[in-house]
Amino acid sequence: MKINKPLHFAFLLAFTLLIVSCAHQPAPDAYDPPGFFSGLWNGFTAFFALIGHLFDNSIRIYAFPNSGGWYDFGFFIGASAFGGGAGSASSAGSGD
Repeated sequence: MKINKPLHFAFLLAFTLLIVSCAHQPAPDAYDPPGFFSGLWNGFTAFFALIGHLFDNSIRIYAFPNSGGWYDFGFFIGASAFGGGAGSASSAGSGD
């Protein structure tokens, strides 16, 4: 019996939603949780923090507790700024 692609995709999507629905993050109980600019800095230094974390478990890449969406947005922008040149470098070597 062969399952068609839309049905296979629907099962995969349902399974993914079932697994993801179990995930949660506790509410931060911090007086002044890290915000956008802390996320920006942590995103920019994430590569170096990863290397430091390999040698010292007290170094964290991602701050917890944080302020949520604004911290995440800053982290994304910072990480993109650090590694964002790869897209233009890959198109420069295409031989056009």
